[in-house]
Amino acid sequence: MHRPEPNMNLAAHILKQADLSRDRIALVFEDQQWTYAEFSARVYSIAGALKARGVCMGDRVGFLGFNQPAFLETMVATNALGAIFVPLNFRLTGEELAFIIGDAGIHTLVIDPALADIISPVIDRLPCRQYFAVGSTTDGFEGIEDAMVKAEPVTEAVFLGPHDTLLIMYTSGTTGLPKGAMLTHGNFIWNNVNASYAFGGVRDDITLSAAPLFHIGGLNTGVISALQLGNTVVIMRHFDPGQALNLIEQHGVTHMFGAPAMFLFMSQHSHFAEANLDTIKMFVVGGAPVPEPLLKLYEARGIKFCQGYGLTETSPFSAFLGPDKALQKLGSAGLPPVTSGVRIVDADNLPVAANERGEICLCGPNIMKGYWNRPEATAKAIDAQGWFHSGDIGYLDEEGFLFICDRVKDMVISGGENVYPAEVESVLFGHDAIAEVAVIGLPDDKWGEAVTAVVALNEGHSLTLEELRSFAKEKLAKYKLPLRLHQIDALPRNPAGKVLKFQLRETLS
Repeated sequence: MHRPEPNMNLAAHILKQADLSRDRIALVFEDQQWTYAEFSARVYSIAGALKARGVCMGDRVGFLGFNQPAFLETMVATNALGAIFVPLNFRLTGEELAFIIGDAGIHTLVIDPALADIISPVIDRLPCRQYFAVGSTTDGFEGIEDAMVKAEPVTEAVFLGPHDTLLIMYTSGTTGLPKGAMLTHGNFIWNNVNASYAFGGVRDDITLSAAPLFHIGGLNTGVISALQLGNTVVIMRHFDPGQALNLIEQHGVTHMFGAPAMFLFMSQHSHFAEANLDTIKMFVVGGAPVPEPLLKLYEARGIKFCQGYGLTETSPFSAFLGPDKALQKLGSAGLPPVTSGVRIVDADNLPVAANERGEICLCGPNIMKGYWNRPEATAKAIDAQGWFHSGDIGYLDEEGFLFICDRVKDMVISGGENVYPAEVESVLFGHDAIAEVAVIGLPDDKWGEAVTAVVALNEGHSLTLEELRSFAKEKLAKYKLPLRLHQIDALPRNPAGKVLKFQLRETLS
């Protein structure tokens, strides 16, 4: 008996939910809001404009812009046509963007007018056949709003399977050129099935979108699943700790995803003590473990942290630590979600025993299809058994909880001993003077690499290397104690909130 398969096009799922939730508020942005009926109408119109200008199934549509409704509208419209969405990092230079746009072979580029000056100097070298400006015609780019008026709206999303590519998201490229991870419709859908089992979620939830949407954490840890559920998404153009606190109060926000640094900056804001955070059900955190002092600070306000681990290539949800285990398993990334797996392997790709460190490998329907136009890189990253090799060092304890030690490339080798910066940072962060800390290895004639603490201090505090070593010596072996101390105003971070240690090494070496 033939059984019809469901349409696995994520756009079809979101647009169907919009039909079921027509009068509910879909998006809030600055002083405007859109119902699901208005959101879906705009998506169908944008899809019509893209189709009229030649976008076909499999073509790539890029978006370069700050967080805004147009990002999500363009993504869903692109997928409705069976085309592939390419979110672009608005913090890159024109040269860096030119490489990515060329590598992806972007057919149509939608540009925030505020960023037109970045693209203009390299536009002659881009492969794009069509350009649209967000809003009305400006800076020589036709406005998407003007094109929507002229075009016939699309009426439904095309039929796609789970292995069809939804988007290409480029990795940060901190070593070598960026690679485009091909994430499928099935990757996104299964990621959010895992998330729903772990985090729950009801129709009345309200999500604050504060992390950059071009990053997998900002896009697919809360925002997309919120649209699938018919929830309201409050979008911040840029993260600002004071504004985040105000928006939580104003809109009764229940969920927010961010890096630990974002919640740290919120806690340090002058409005934090008086802010009404009673509607928050949970903060979802990725990128690094939440330090114990920060956990306890928010716990005193009745706020729970759900911590997770993942990468662009894993869509990203690969491990989950609920608030019930946050202190008992302090520093852990938690357990793998229902449909996914985690294992630790040695240099020969063989599983190691509990508490033994090795490379973290991940499997499940959330793992990327591969790297765009990089078959060799794909084969290196995903082994013959289907396990994705993360490049992260970690271990599983006796109960199977995952602990991240560090990136392979960030490990410090001092005097022949392996020093894992995350372990040292966790201890140093407890010092009253320290607002932010990163531990790196710098060249040293005696030790090979010197364990180096780079810190930003709380206002009114001072700190010496001797004071820092004295503070940490009870909790760290002597070879792990910092040999050098550098003070800076603020740590450099990427859009996901992760510290750019390679920049620190280049600056301080």
